[in-house]
Amino acid sequence: MSYSYQSIPEISVEELALKLADQDSSLQLIDVREKHEAEIAFIEGFNLLPLSQFSEWSEQALVHFNPEAETLVMCHHGMRSAQMCQWLIQNGFTNVKNVAGGIDIYSCLIDSSIPRY
Repeated sequence: MSYSYQSIPEISVEELALKLADQDSSLQLIDVREKHEAEIAFIEGFNLLPLSQFSEWSEQALVHFNPEAETLVMCHHGMRSAQMCQWLIQNGFTNVKNVAGGIDIYSCLIDSSIPRY
């Protein structure tokens, strides 16, 4: 999956923490890290869709997720999630945001109980 990068909207980890606290059921949370990464550090509520397995889940993702709902995408530092955001936008998703800094910054600034790796 390779795309030319346009400006992708971002959400800070502080904003993510507030949204998670609200427990908004319409919020769609996608984590594109690998399974072994999620076994080390994970935020409850995120759907794990490893980018390396894109061909296995990409068709289902377009059916499973609402293209108009707010969709937040996270990875370790924000690069893989930016690729996923780009793909979602190109496939008609209208409210996609990349979690700036990924789970690493979330662990540093929000929840130090989440291991860093």
